[in-house]
Amino acid sequence: MKCLNGFCSLPIKNSDMKNFNKLDFVVTLLWLLPFAYLYKVYPTLPTRVPLHFNANGKADRYGTPHELLMSLLLLTGIGVVTVLVVRFLPQIDPKKKAKYSAGVFRNLFIGMSLLFVVIQIVIIASAGSQFEFEKVMLPLLGIFFAFLGNVMYSIKPNYFTGVRTPWTLESEETWRATHKLAGKIWFAGGILITIVTLILPAALAHQVFLGLTLIIALWPTVYSYFHFKKHQPHSINE
Repeated sequence: MKCLNGFCSLPIKNSDMKNFNKLDFVVTLLWLLPFAYLYKVYPTLPTRVPLHFNANGKADRYGTPHELLMSLLLLTGIGVVTVLVVRFLPQIDPKKKAKYSAGVFRNLFIGMSLLFVVIQIVIIASAGSQFEFEKVMLPLLGIFFAFLGNVMYSIKPNYFTGVRTPWTLESEETWRATHKLAGKIWFAGGILITIVTLILPAALAHQVFLGLTLIIALWPTVYSYFHFKKHQPHSINE
């Protein structure tokens, strides 16, 4: 078992990424939780429920519980396709580079599934009660960013995930250095986002969230350029 920043991941066999296994079965059941929850609360829902929230976390579009169900089905479809692509990247990568990060993709598969499921549960909960949507969603995204930072350090060079800039794809040394830095920045940034967005009012929390997200996204990108320039000066000048 490997652990970093408080998160742990179990070793994974290559065969686990090729066949439908116990993990896939558990995650499949996980995707059914929002619909079980909706089935339970459906009779108690009002005739008009929030379907969309604005930047301040306030509902700005309403519809019927049936429309809520349709929205959840659409979100589930998008989520399932997304996580399945991540799940089977080692098999569909034409360059066969993703296979070296099979364990990372497994962890992303789990983490993204959890994120989608919790988002749906929060949406359903908001339909039956009044609360600031972003006071839940922004801290949740902060936790997810911290999770991404935890797994980012171990992503091997590939064309699908990670900090994919011309400089990281050109140099494995730059890739490793950039992802080592990015892992620390995303983990720390995710924790900071979680704490700050829990404390600040929703409107201000949204602005801080956008600012911090921009910083943790751009910092590793800029770093990759300067690291490559420092260690591959001739390639820059050609």
